[in-house]
Amino acid sequence: MENASFLDGLNPEQRRAVETTEGPLLVLAGAGSGKTRVLTHRIAYLMGTCGIPPEGVLAVTFTNKAAGEMRERVEKLLGPQTRDLWVGTFHSTCVRILRREISHLGYSRGFAIYDEADSLSLVKEAITKRGLDPKVVDPRRIRWRIDAWKNDGMKPAAAAERATDIDDDQAADIYAQYQRLLADANALDFGDLLVLTVELFERFPRVLAHYASRWQYILVDEYQDTNRVQYRLIRQLTSAHGNLCVVGDPDQSIYGWRGADIRNILDFEEDYPETEVVRLERNYRSTQPILTGATGVVSNNLARKRKDLYTDREGGDQIRIHEAATDRDEAQFVVGEILASAREGDRSYQEFAIFYRTNAQSRLFEEELLKYDVPHEVVGGVRFYERAEVKDALCYLRLVINPRDTAALRRVVNRPTRGIGRTTVERAELEASQRGETLLEGFRVLGEGTSGVRSAAKVRAFIQLYELLVRECTAAEPADALAIILDRSGYMKALEKDGSPEAEGRIENLRELLTAAEDFSRANADSDDDRTSIEIFLDQVALVSDLDAYAGTEETVSLMTVHNAKGLEFPVVFLVGLEERIFPHSGSMGDEQGLEEERRLCYVGMTRAMQQLNLTSAAERVRYGSRNYGVPSRFLDEIPQEVVTQIGSGRKKAARSRSGGGHELDYSYAQEPASEGGDVRPGLRVVHPVFGAGTVVSVSGNGLDQKLKIQFERAGIKTILVRYANLELG
Repeated sequence: MENASFLDGLNPEQRRAVETTEGPLLVLAGAGSGKTRVLTHRIAYLMGTCGIPPEGVLAVTFTNKAAGEMRERVEKLLGPQTRDLWVGTFHSTCVRILRREISHLGYSRGFAIYDEADSLSLVKEAITKRGLDPKVVDPRRIRWRIDAWKNDGMKPAAAAERATDIDDDQAADIYAQYQRLLADANALDFGDLLVLTVELFERFPRVLAHYASRWQYILVDEYQDTNRVQYRLIRQLTSAHGNLCVVGDPDQSIYGWRGADIRNILDFEEDYPETEVVRLERNYRSTQPILTGATGVVSNNLARKRKDLYTDREGGDQIRIHEAATDRDEAQFVVGEILASAREGDRSYQEFAIFYRTNAQSRLFEEELLKYDVPHEVVGGVRFYERAEVKDALCYLRLVINPRDTAALRRVVNRPTRGIGRTTVERAELEASQRGETLLEGFRVLGEGTSGVRSAAKVRAFIQLYELLVRECTAAEPADALAIILDRSGYMKALEKDGSPEAEGRIENLRELLTAAEDFSRANADSDDDRTSIEIFLDQVALVSDLDAYAGTEETVSLMTVHNAKGLEFPVVFLVGLEERIFPHSGSMGDEQGLEEERRLCYVGMTRAMQQLNLTSAAERVRYGSRNYGVPSRFLDEIPQEVVTQIGSGRKKAARSRSGGGHELDYSYAQEPASEGGDVRPGLRVVHPVFGAGTVVSVSGNGLDQKLKIQFERAGIKTILVRYANLELG
């Protein structure tokens, strides 16, 4: 292949990003600007034109799906010579390093990777071991706190040192206990994969030198989503040569809640003073009205780098804004629009997507789609690998390669039911603790029958089963090992004996697991990875995300949160629930940084639309069991009016229905019901939960039925009812 072909089809900015190979490079890639094309062509250019060997390049993405797509594209450009190229997520890259090097840190290479459920169970155990009650000390809150510390690269000692109150002290103490339990189980959670890799490089410079000298060119996708420990990892790997290309968009930084630090991209030029900056502003996805509208919203943020997205495509539908009377009416409008377009033969169902801020909002849309028998898929439900029977089989496999994996052992010791109950497990835990041994060794002691446990014979049978599985499965391919496990354990026979429709569904899922394992073996037949095939398979399974599983099924409407929509695109998008306290979310209302992230999230949702963008809200909505009267989202007002078409308004209809049809009151700014009335009079200073401070201009009516006209300092004059205003004295 001629070198010029690596630059074919690139616009001038993309070409510059590909050809700037030396030193730090910041590619500010607007939504739909072809960043994946730039990354893949840059890799091909480095290898095909500059002569860099594939093992000299590391490309890091945020999903396995994106990594797979990138590798496929590079292979199309270069052919099979890409075999030694490392393309993967931060977590999968760290797993490969740790499987090779983790013995330096006192772990064995067969370590287990605990998912969120395993981790939460271990947090509960840590709480109990510290003499606390998991019903009083919320394990989910502690788990979130530990995760936040790990995203910042903080170990238990550092967390304790920075504690500012009793709650922090307690959480740090539980964190330390949690880490001890992980180490005892030879297990790592997702945060450890990053933290321990950074620790490995800090403590063992020769190990760092090996990888830093190997990867002479490093590319990082979605850099705006990196957290501080990922930032440190990249700094370590590029410290010797500085050949770092990061691609990202501050306007699409939407994961602050899980540790992403927008400063990483905003301060990149300060961190790397020799940085070249390339802006990709030509959009290949959306029409100009959509781009203008989305830019109008996000330009209200202060923490951003300016980009002006444009497209060469002419025309395009205006952004359609519809306000429904109720949340039910909103769902009916959206589904009605989908049905009308599909019936006219213009579009197939797979061209439509419905985005919402929180998962709970999907219910009404699902009900309405079911009513009209519209096929649909809700992205973000229970993932395949988290289904009970699938996880049971995988835990058997985990235990085969890591006998210290207590979470896996607890899960499978009585699955299928074999008469080993909670009491027996607790006795085994006690034996293990007293002897300083693993839980598996505790079961071995019980199985010997010297402890007087009635279930000794059953425990002994399980130990014999485990030893048989170790002999037969350790060196087998994943599909063969799983087939042996499901047969020898009696798991499949128990489901077949059950015979219920639920059991049939579980059998189908297990058969699908075997198929997935067979597909894995075919795809990795020529791998040069020094991990065993079972280790690679379990690592891949552990790191699968919601988006990795999303395939965009043909003839299916997609429903998902805006967060899950990141990286996707659809011809027609309905972005719903655009009301204050929903989107932007109530949790961000008093926090400027949080509000800016909500605005970026809105921008991401809007820029998923290729041809038509619909924004909807409801004047009335049932939330938490009670009816509330909403305020249209401020984001709607930030869209330039020249690209907007208003499709009716349900607010007056809702107002008439509440007032008996006689008067048209402005209920736009009513919130949750007030707990009590009050003597409100003209001249009184009040504070509204959304519009802030204001002065009462006039009052009519009495008590909770008072109608107020208020001059707000920022929002102007609004007419509301005391009953729904939730006002405070200013």
